[in-house]
Amino acid sequence: MCRFARICARTGRFVAIIAGRRRDAFRLIRAHERGGRKNLNAIAEFCARLRLAVLLFVLAAAGCANPNAQMLIGTEVVSSTSADIAGEHRIFVATTRQRSSEAREVFDGERALTLSYAVTDVTVPAVHKPGRLERPKTGKRDPSRYFTAESVAGYDEAAGFENALSREIAARGGRALVFVHGYNTRFDDAVYRMTQIVHDAGYAGAPILFSWASRGSTVDYIYDRDSATVARDGLEQTLRAVRRAGATRIDIIAHSMGNWATLEALRQLAISGDRDIGGRLGDVILASPDVDVDVFKSQMKRYGKPEKPFFVMLSRNDRALNLSGWIAGNRPRLGEYADADDIASYGVIVVNLTDVESGDDRLNHTKFADNPVLVKLLGERLQAGDTFARRNTDFAGHVENLAQGLGQTALSAASIVITTPAGVLSTVGVE
Repeated sequence: MCRFARICARTGRFVAIIAGRRRDAFRLIRAHERGGRKNLNAIAEFCARLRLAVLLFVLAAAGCANPNAQMLIGTEVVSSTSADIAGEHRIFVATTRQRSSEAREVFDGERALTLSYAVTDVTVPAVHKPGRLERPKTGKRDPSRYFTAESVAGYDEAAGFENALSREIAARGGRALVFVHGYNTRFDDAVYRMTQIVHDAGYAGAPILFSWASRGSTVDYIYDRDSATVARDGLEQTLRAVRRAGATRIDIIAHSMGNWATLEALRQLAISGDRDIGGRLGDVILASPDVDVDVFKSQMKRYGKPEKPFFVMLSRNDRALNLSGWIAGNRPRLGEYADADDIASYGVIVVNLTDVESGDDRLNHTKFADNPVLVKLLGERLQAGDTFARRNTDFAGHVENLAQGLGQTALSAASIVITTPAGVLSTVGVE
C-alpha cells in the first residue's frame, strides 16, 4: 500500500485537478514530501478517491452515449420504403425501471418496486453493417438510416404480457432468448442493443429484454450496481414467466454488470430447487462479466456444475473491467481474469477474446456484439444448441470462412481460445 500511496501522491496533482480537487492534490504532495507514517492514512484515503476519479474520467473520455438519442421514440418520422428496411423485430420487455414522465423515453433510470411489461417493434435499416448500432444524433426517426422503434405498447398485468409472449413463442418454435444489459445503459440503448444482437445473430426465437434500472451515466456506477442487485428477484420472476409462456428452451445472454443480476437469479433458482427452470434452461452466455472472481466462484459453488453450457466470454484487454477491478481494490473481474483453467474448473466454458478486435468500442467491452464474426458465431451456437459441435467439427475452418464472408480477414480461429473443464480446445467446436 505504501508504494501505491507514493505513486498516488506523485500523480495526485494531475488526476485531482481533473476531478476538481486541486487543493487536495497539493496537500497530498506536501504530505508525501514531509513523509511520516501518520500521513499514509490520509494519502491512502485520497487514493481511493483517485481510483473513482480516474475510472469515471476514462470512461467518460472513451465516449458516453449520445445525449440527443435518449428517447426511444423519435419526434419526427422520415418516410421510407420496404427496400430501406433489412428487418423488423418484436422485442418483449420486462423491467424494474420506473415509467418515465416523458412518453418518448418510456422508462427512465429510476427503480420501481414491481415489474413492468411492454413490447416494441424495431426496424433495422438496409444500410446496417453487422456489429454496428446505427443511432441518430437528433430526435428524427429515419428508418432508412437508423434503428427505429416504431411503437411501444405496455401491459397492465403480467397475465397480458405472458399471453402475448406465449403466442410469439409458439409461432417461433418454442425458443426464447433473455438479454440482460450492463452498466451505463439507458432503456433505449438496451432495446436497440438487443435488436442488433438478434438481427446480426440471425436468432429466430422470441427475444425478451430484461432491463434493470441503470441510469445510463458513468458517474452512477454504485447506483447501477445496487440496481442490479435489486433486479435479481425480478429477473427470476421473468425467467419463470417465460417458462409459463410455453418456452421449451430459454437461452440467456448477460453483459457486464447484468451478469451480477443473472448469476444471482440463477443462484436463487438453484436454492429453490429449480435451477434449470423446469428443464428449459439452454445456453447461458456471460459476456464481459463485471463480477468479482471470488464472488463468481461462490455463486457457482451454490449453483453447481451446469448441465447445459455456461460460456464466460472474457478479454484481458477489456479496459472497462480493468478499471472496475482497480476501483474494487485491485481485485480482478471475471471478464478480465487471466486464469481460464481456474474458471473452467467450476464447470463453465471460457472463451478468451483477448486477441479479437473489437468494433467501435474503444474499451473492448462489447466484443461479443461489436465483432461481426463473433455475433454470427453466437447466433449459430444459440440456433444449433447442442448440435453445434457436431455440425462444426472443423471449427478453425468454419471461423475463417465466416470471417472471409463478412470481410473480417484478420480474424482466425487462433484468435479465439476456448477452455473447457476438460482442457483447451483450439480447432474443434464446443459441445
